[in-house]
Amino acid sequence: MAAAGAGVSSPVCILVLGMAGSGKTALVQRLTAYLHSKNSPPYVINLDPAVHELPFPANIDIRDTVKYKEVMKQYGLGPNGGIVTSLNLFATRFDQVMKFIEKRQNASQYVLIDTPGQIEVFTWSASGTIITEALASSFPCLVVYVMDTSRSTNPVTFMSNMLYACSILYKTKLPFIVAMNKTDIIDHSFAVEWMQDFEVFQDALNQETSYASNLTRSMSLVLDEFYSSLKVVGVSAVQGTGMEEFFEQVSSAVDEYEREYRPEYERLRKKMEKAESQRQREQLDRLQQDMGTVPMENSPAGSGSAAEAAPDPSALILTRGTLEEEEEALESDTDDVDHQVTEESHEEPAFRNFLQEAKQRYPARSSH
Repeated sequence: MAAAGAGVSSPVCILVLGMAGSGKTALVQRLTAYLHSKNSPPYVINLDPAVHELPFPANIDIRDTVKYKEVMKQYGLGPNGGIVTSLNLFATRFDQVMKFIEKRQNASQYVLIDTPGQIEVFTWSASGTIITEALASSFPCLVVYVMDTSRSTNPVTFMSNMLYACSILYKTKLPFIVAMNKTDIIDHSFAVEWMQDFEVFQDALNQETSYASNLTRSMSLVLDEFYSSLKVVGVSAVQGTGMEEFFEQVSSAVDEYEREYRPEYERLRKKMEKAESQRQREQLDRLQQDMGTVPMENSPAGSGSAAEAAPDPSALILTRGTLEEEEEALESDTDDVDHQVTEESHEEPAFRNFLQEAKQRYPARSSH
């Protein structure tokens, strides 16, 4: 076996995508068995919450975290909506999955990720983007698009598959491999010839009379450049053929990731960090402007400046509500009228009158 990423310490993440019924889960099972036979057990992750039984042992299974049928009942969703919501819930905990992968990076050379049967659920959902970018930013990552060769003998169907593969390539921006599965039913050489020879594909289209044949003929010209850089390998998940060629393409894809994709991800990461740092600085500047200029040291004694009497901002918070009372007290003390003397002047005559009346009564009672 050609060891993919032989000089790479991080595990290689292989995202397996494809149309429903193309054989994604069967291919993951075959890849798992093949790697075990080579004494290189992979780290396997299942992201399909609706699968009944897995034909391979999964290290991480979304079904252990999210109950698909319970999500459908709780949110009143259909099958596809339940899968999307389950993936969204799982994506909120994907940082824990990243930690598990990091712990096993010395034990496993490959991380195989099986995705839901409905391809659009993963490729066009927010959770699929989050999971893909999280993996690609930390580990060498590539996408394997599984294609049902037996159902692609019709040129229009073949073109539909290629258009979908092209859209996934430009959305994920990751190294891309087309795995033409089910070669035990029909050999994939016809599809490779269609991709390499435009005239042969046009001849096959001339036999089609459907309205889509003209559109397919035009689209084939557009995809000609896409075919030239596409990695294609024929495999059989049932018989296990094509595994050697598959991992040779994986090795080439890892080199492509290290050469082209990792620098781009590093550039984007640094750009985001710079933008975040700039945003924090702007917030700090606005905060300082809102607070105004705060004196850091007291003015020298005897300077007589206004800053000498200025209270510290913290003192303003602690004494809020008491300054006005103190000012009122000071103002009342500096009044021209002495309130204390005035009150005593009212009290003394009344007290003297009280004493005189008491002396007059008590002697009178003692005389009787």
